[in-house]
Amino acid sequence: MELRLASAEEHDRVGELTVRAYEAFTLGPADPYVARLRDAASRAEGAELWVAVEGGRLLGSVTYCPPGSPWREIGRDDEGEFRMLAVDPAARGAGAGTALAALCEERAREQGAVGMALSTLAEMTDAHRIYVRLGYSRDPGRDWSPLPGVDLLAFSKAF
Repeated sequence: MELRLASAEEHDRVGELTVRAYEAFTLGPADPYVARLRDAASRAEGAELWVAVEGGRLLGSVTYCPPGSPWREIGRDDEGEFRMLAVDPAARGAGAGTALAALCEERAREQGAVGMALSTLAEMTDAHRIYVRLGYSRDPGRDWSPLPGVDLLAFSKAF
C-alpha cells in the first residue's frame, strides 16, 4: 500500500470515495455536509489531502490539518488534527484507515506537535476502534456540536 498526497487529477475520485464512506452517516444527497465531503480540492488547498492506493486502486483518504489550516476544528496550537478519514467500503479491513491515521501522526510529529486531536460521530464505531488501537482516548471536554442534532465526540492522544 502506498501513502502519498493526492494529485489534482484524483480530487474528484477522492471526493466520491469520501461521500461513499460517509453515506451511512449523512442525511442523504441533500445533506449540506455531502458537498463538503465531495470537495476534495478545497481540502487539498487548505490542508494536506493524503491517499492510500494499491495497484492503482484508491483505498482511502484523510485530510491532515496542520496548525493554521482553515480545516481545523478542535486541535490546539501544539497538536495535529485530522478529519474525514475515509476508506472505500469495499476496502475496509485492509489497514488503509489505520495507515492513514498513523501517517497523520507522523506528519504532526515532524511539525513538532505534542499530540493529535479529532472529532467523530458516535455512530462511527469502526473508526473508534482504529483510534483506540492507536492509543487515542475519549476527550469529552472537547465534544461539540457544529449544528443542532449533530453531536461530535472528541478523541485525543499525547505523543
